[in-house]
Amino acid sequence: MKLLSFRYEGKEAFGPKVKKEEAVWDVLKIQNELGVLPFFPAQLIEGLSQGVEFVEQIRKLADAAAHSENPDDYKHSFSDIEWLAPVPRTPKNVICIGRNYSEHAKEMGGDAPVDLVVFTKSPASITGDDATVPVHSELTDSFDYEGELAVIIGKGGSSIPKRMAYDHVFGYTIANDLTARDLQSKHQQYFLGKSLEKSCPMGPYIVTKDEIPQAQNLSIVTKVNEEIRQNGNTKDMIRRVDDLISEISKYTPLEPGDVILTGTPAGVGKGFNPPKFLKAGDTVKVSIESIGTLVTHLS
Repeated sequence: MKLLSFRYEGKEAFGPKVKKEEAVWDVLKIQNELGVLPFFPAQLIEGLSQGVEFVEQIRKLADAAAHSENPDDYKHSFSDIEWLAPVPRTPKNVICIGRNYSEHAKEMGGDAPVDLVVFTKSPASITGDDATVPVHSELTDSFDYEGELAVIIGKGGSSIPKRMAYDHVFGYTIANDLTARDLQSKHQQYFLGKSLEKSCPMGPYIVTKDEIPQAQNLSIVTKVNEEIRQNGNTKDMIRRVDDLISEISKYTPLEPGDVILTGTPAGVGKGFNPPKFLKAGDTVKVSIESIGTLVTHLS
């Protein structure tokens, strides 16, 4: 199932993509008007911990709408909605993994790290698909892109055994870890250079894990103005999804709605000679197999 969050006529909502249509089912409206279920969460993040049960509830609501007298009353065309990040606000900072692809580590001037490299982005930096993001020229002249597979946590937990890690995954989405490289160096830490306004585009969908049984063999392609910059595959991760969940949860409890950015392949702007940083007017497209394409416009 492909789930998206959106704003329609000023109200935030969520629902599954309508099969074979560029539209979304408004499950909250379906529940409110048709009363299909005894109870249904008012926000997507409230249902993530229910896993398969939550997905089945959404299927029942979409099926009820599809068989109602006026199915069109319960769905919205993509052209009529404002896309939000699949999880518009995470419970805590977005958890990010640094240098998780060997070739990316090399292009950044070092070897693959022995220990896990973790940093965070502010949840206030999150934005959705097709968003327009400032290049923050008043703060940086080195604004860069990083296409990444993002993991959405469903069931929370601490010290999660590696063999149980995928039980805690609700699904996957795409992220673009936009970064001010000069600010990273200036402040000698990642947070400020990674947390500028709208510097964490995510989307367009959460694809539930039943549709991606093998997360470690997905192509990742990043284009800037249709020029391919990154062309990688998740099979090249140094630490796999289950490794990351198990290791991170030793130190901090994972909660429903937490998002883990799993690292970026080689081909970032800083890795070119001379560097190819983003500028106003650019469009970045990050495509991940089985998920779709995340589009970001720079201004």
